[in-house]
Amino acid sequence: MKRLGSFLRANPLSWMLLALPATLAARWLGWQPVMIFALAALGIIPLASFIGGATEDLAAHTGPQAGALLNATLGNAAELIITIAAVRAGLLELVKASITGSIIGNLLLVLGFSMVVGGVRHGLQTFNKTNASRNAILLVLAVIALGIPSVFSASMGVRAPVTVTEAGHSPVEALSLGVAIVMLAFYALGLLDASRSRRVRGAQESPISVTLPRAETPHLSIGQSIAILAVSTIGVAWLSETLVTVADAVITRVGISEFFLGIIVVPLIGNVAEHLVAVQMAAKNQMDLSTEIAISSSLQIALFVAPFLVFLSLLLGHPLQLIFNQFELLALMAAVVITVLVSNDGESTWLEGAGLLGIYLILGLAFFFLP
Repeated sequence: MKRLGSFLRANPLSWMLLALPATLAARWLGWQPVMIFALAALGIIPLASFIGGATEDLAAHTGPQAGALLNATLGNAAELIITIAAVRAGLLELVKASITGSIIGNLLLVLGFSMVVGGVRHGLQTFNKTNASRNAILLVLAVIALGIPSVFSASMGVRAPVTVTEAGHSPVEALSLGVAIVMLAFYALGLLDASRSRRVRGAQESPISVTLPRAETPHLSIGQSIAILAVSTIGVAWLSETLVTVADAVITRVGISEFFLGIIVVPLIGNVAEHLVAVQMAAKNQMDLSTEIAISSSLQIALFVAPFLVFLSLLLGHPLQLIFNQFELLALMAAVVITVLVSNDGESTWLEGAGLLGIYLILGLAFFFLP
């Protein structure tokens, strides 16, 4: 129990667990959908943080190789659960928007805010430009792969099919499945490279797997880590179902689009704990970790979460195709190109961070007004 208490005290978001009973009460008492949505979103934030913390503690017990695999698999668990709930509900536009929003959010919002905080506090900061540039280039390749089905669909002059029958006979869906297979294979190769890199060059030299800072002595035992993972996952699943259930009512009541909800709100809910860690590392002048968290998390979304959802959507009866609108593709390419340029010199300043934040705000406004 002492370890569990230490784990909870070490997490500054633990107080937000009060949102769980509040969400249950709100659903039981029939509160307004906007209030239920807000409470459920607040409840997901600490549970997502617990999943990350328990994963790191479990990784500390299992060793670097198994730990890297755990981090790579569960690095975006909370957002994956939210999007699975959305796929089950048939909110495919929200799911695709959340993929886009997660990638540009990590690259522009998180990296930008980290550079601003670190730059204001420490001035010019440096990081390993070889690692950052390599990961950024891998991200460019991943985004190009994500965009190919969209370009193919536009070239054919067809729209994405909306029924299971049409999807089963669509060349666009066949291409999406093919892209998903290749990206998952590339993800597996990335994990293999990460494993070899850890043996040869050290943990900080590996792409795709996110390395989060934790104390050398884990807070939790193996059993406690597994229990926290299980309970937190169940909690996130229930809250995600709650979010999805009231999503349509929130869209109607607030006047925002399903697209904006997916591209801005959902990524923030699922990743806020990881975002805070990246900013904290920048504030401690550890920009290597900060840039790795931001870029590697985007790689996980592009190479694992997106293709995994393509296959899962077939099982759930709502086929998801990797077709994004032109503005999404523009935003993705702009974000990764900017990241490559920022990573190229291995240095960061608060002004560069402010520029990244400015681009994110402009894109956010455009997404808000986009029909």
